[in-house]
Amino acid sequence: MSALLLSRIRLRRDAPVAALAGLLLPDAADARLAASHSIVWSLFADGADRRRDFLWREEAPGRFMTLSMRPPTNAAGLFIVESKPFEPALGVDDRLRFSLRANAVISRSTGPGQRGRRHDVVMDALRATPSGPLRAQARSDAVIAAGRDWLARQGGEAGFEPLGGVAVDGYERRRVPRASGPPAVFGVLDFDGELRVTDPARFLARLAGGFGRARAFGCGLMLIRRSPPVVP
Repeated sequence: MSALLLSRIRLRRDAPVAALAGLLLPDAADARLAASHSIVWSLFADGADRRRDFLWREEAPGRFMTLSMRPPTNAAGLFIVESKPFEPALGVDDRLRFSLRANAVISRSTGPGQRGRRHDVVMDALRATPSGPLRAQARSDAVIAAGRDWLARQGGEAGFEPLGGVAVDGYERRRVPRASGPPAVFGVLDFDGELRVTDPARFLARLAGGFGRARAFGCGLMLIRRSPPVVP
């Protein structure tokens, strides 16, 4: 696997840039995500035919983390960029704290011989629940149960095992406007917890590629750090 860079990117707050903040960071969440999508892509778009080879997430308005195979460019000088090599030395049974924002989906067959259709895991869990007061509580339960089930499946494929009660919250349906065509509509879940590495090579490969869908829109980047040592 090629060397990766983990970058912390912050929009400058001095006077010349602050005057553009309203355009670069709209107040409406979906409009800001669309703007952030364009901002982050501009940092890696060194050619008209360049394909995405990075992951990103918004930490706060104007603050981003990226994982990439190339350093972000900052030709306009709008950002403060801090990059460092991402080369964790991991072994079997290493324990890590993690944070992941993901568009978690499941594929359901539409019939014999037909390609499965992808469904948001929360909406899929609620498909048999009628509208009404009970649906709100069912949705809250579905966020946790469906989210944890999805994460466990990801771990089975990607060389890790979630540990304990992983926190699953922040479920939102995003509707991101696009320059042409219909908006991008997808659900987002935030995961925070601890995991155990079962296959370091597979885990590192998946970290580089990202988890779930909607990776172009700030999903899929798992941030990791060593768990504190267990005190006997």
